[in-house]
Amino acid sequence: MSDGRILKPDKDFSKEADKQILEAQELANSNILAAIEKLSVLEKSTRQASDLASTSRLLVAIVTICKNSGDWGLLNEQVLLLSKKHGQLKQAATKMVQVVMTFIEAAPDAEKKLSVIETLRAVTEGKIFVEVERARVTRILSNMKKEQGDLNAAADILCELQVETFGSMERREKTEFILEQVSLCIEKGDWTQAGILSRKISTKYFARKPKRTPEQIEKDRKEREEKEMNRSADDPPLEKEDDVTDLKLRYYEQQITLAKQDDKYLEACKHYRQVLDTESVESNPEQLHAVLQRVIYYIILSPYDNEQSDLLHRIHTDTRNTLIPPEAQLLKLFTVPELMRWPIVSEKFGPHLYTTDVFSATNNSTDPKAHTRWQDLRKRVIEHNVRVVAKYYTRIQMGRLTQLLDLDEDETETYISQLVTAKTVYAKIDRPARVVSFAKTRDADEVLNEWSGSMKSLLGLLERIDHLITKEEMMARIQPVGEKGGKEVKAH
Repeated sequence: MSDGRILKPDKDFSKEADKQILEAQELANSNILAAIEKLSVLEKSTRQASDLASTSRLLVAIVTICKNSGDWGLLNEQVLLLSKKHGQLKQAATKMVQVVMTFIEAAPDAEKKLSVIETLRAVTEGKIFVEVERARVTRILSNMKKEQGDLNAAADILCELQVETFGSMERREKTEFILEQVSLCIEKGDWTQAGILSRKISTKYFARKPKRTPEQIEKDRKEREEKEMNRSADDPPLEKEDDVTDLKLRYYEQQITLAKQDDKYLEACKHYRQVLDTESVESNPEQLHAVLQRVIYYIILSPYDNEQSDLLHRIHTDTRNTLIPPEAQLLKLFTVPELMRWPIVSEKFGPHLYTTDVFSATNNSTDPKAHTRWQDLRKRVIEHNVRVVAKYYTRIQMGRLTQLLDLDEDETETYISQLVTAKTVYAKIDRPARVVSFAKTRDADEVLNEWSGSMKSLLGLLERIDHLITKEEMMARIQPVGEKGGKEVKAH
């Protein structure tokens, strides 16, 4: 195999190639082996003379003759033989592989199609200059296995490709490959591998681009043409400015599926917000309505922490929430420090929430996790109530607390313990006295620091008051003189 550099041919064999290709095509009707031998002799001469154009044409002519004869075994044999020729030009071999790839769909049955695919995979193995062609052939093989019902084999074959390292492959095609890998892993149930593969895609690729004026579009087009003219053969191709909305929606659909599988509600909410920031979704009222609903559902299902609280309040300020009044009303309940009675919440919002695919009152729904999410909603309501009680009470009787939370004592202790463990609230339970204390005990240093801060604040206020009093006294001294002077002027 040559080193890949395009050398100036020692001799131009184009006329000989034209003549012998026509003769070989006529000879192939009676003796195909003789036709191939005739072209092989000229191919050796063109290869040794570094005549890339003629060598490419001869290789293509040989494999085309084999294909037209219907002898697929001979085609595979010739592809292997021609690719292993000493000093074979890389560009010519690439052209041959690309042409043979077009023959795959013309194969009469699955067995012959598979033999051509395996031949191409053998020829392209370990060769960087045909890595893109190898990836495409492997994708065809994976699709065949999937159609045959062998999902594990399809996933294993496609996932062996490390397309993110392919410099000659366009970014869109890379993304499509990785998305297909993730899709197969999800169908297979390999959630860990799906998560690993999905991290190979940069979300910056899906970032929404600002609208450009016609002048900016023209300027960018000229800059792109200039870069294309100055690009060398070894440089990767420039990225095309195409619409990636379909890839973005497909990517986030997979991410949402992965987040739901692991009950990562906050991640699911973030992914839905990215879907929301898509022009096609914003312009479609039905899709916009559905995505807005799910943004709210998954943020209120997320366990409480600083990030969740901040995102919840930002979502609450979204003016588009007026399109979904029930969800907006439910969201507002989580933003105010007031108790929510679960029986009332369930009765008021339950019938509406059951109509979605997110929640279900029973385990009989199509989504097995829908009922789990309904139970998690109840947990979030109770945890919200515990935080509200901790804000307004320093000590409270257990009986009164269970009444406020609509729980029995065991469940109350469980939820308080979970929130204390998560460091959301501070609480101590005195079981003999049946008292819950939410006041955090402070040592002498903390009390002294608070007193010192209070005194500093008090002295600052006193200094401010003294300044204002002094200012008023000075104004009072000035005022009578002005009035007196005014009267004297009036007298004159």
